Amino acid sequence: MELNISDILGILPHRFPFLFIDRVLEIDEKKITAIKNVSVNEPIFTGHFPQDPVFPGVLLIEACAQASGILLNYLSKGNKEEKLGLFGGVSNFRFKKIIKPGDTIIIKSELIATKLSVCKFKVKANVNEELAGWGEIEIISVAKEEELFR
Repeated sequence: MELNISDILGILPHRFPFLFIDRVLEIDEKKITAIKNVSVNEPIFTGHFPQDPVFPGVLLIEACAQASGILLNYLSKGNKEEKLGLFGGVSNFRFKKIIKPGDTIIIKSELIATKLSVCKFKVKANVNEELAGWGEIEIISVAKEEELFR
């Protein structure tokens, strides 16, 4: 199943300039594959770094968390209440490749554990079929009616 930007905007509360998922290529009961197209026009590049723009590692982590949040929402669709994912933590995240404007980041996230309202995901990000970063993300699941963003 594929999701376009309209679908994503209906799931995530994030908006420009903090929405880092452009499309979902595949999603099922355990995993998601999503993309982030990196554009030189993104506001972050005015300060990181103007002469030689580099996509910040912390934003790569955020993009992985957003993909994981979309997966969490997808998994809750069968329940009577939709879930919203709030970033809970990151562990063992490593960076291997510098990401530049013009790159397309392929993000894969897989649900590996749940305990109460905390879901743990194994994530990895590739650019041009090269590993750019990987680690684990924790997302806290809350009922969408209780969301803090209204």
